[in-house]
Amino acid sequence: MKIVFAADGSKYTKKALAFLVTHENLAGPDGEVVILNVQAPVPGRVSGMLGSAEVAAYHAEESQKVLAPIERFLKRHKIAFKTVAVVGTPTAEILRATKKEKAHMIMMGTHGHGWLGRAVMGSVAQRVVTDAEVPVLLVK
Repeated sequence: MKIVFAADGSKYTKKALAFLVTHENLAGPDGEVVILNVQAPVPGRVSGMLGSAEVAAYHAEESQKVLAPIERFLKRHKIAFKTVAVVGTPTAEILRATKKEKAHMIMMGTHGHGWLGRAVMGSVAQRVVTDAEVPVLLVK
């Protein structure tokens, strides 16, 4: 089974990683985990001032801050994985990566905002669950 694991570097990502390694049979013996980090786009004016090379370097550096510790952790636990870093809106990019990778499941940590938090600021996890065509495993 192939799993897209959405990683934002938060403590909720760490909890979901802990769940993943303690349930190593989740992906199965021939499974693969695609660690996905989505970076928010830089506003157009800022991008225009800095140039595309600087913006790309910034996004790469920010993604590595999230992905490098995860890579070390998964290697230590002998979990097959690959990392993907993209720029865009988290929900859209998670769903796009799931289709592109032909993943069977999406896994992510959730901040666990209550109904009021979701109503006020929305929830990436809620939108992914609503729009995904594959099962979604949320770890709180």
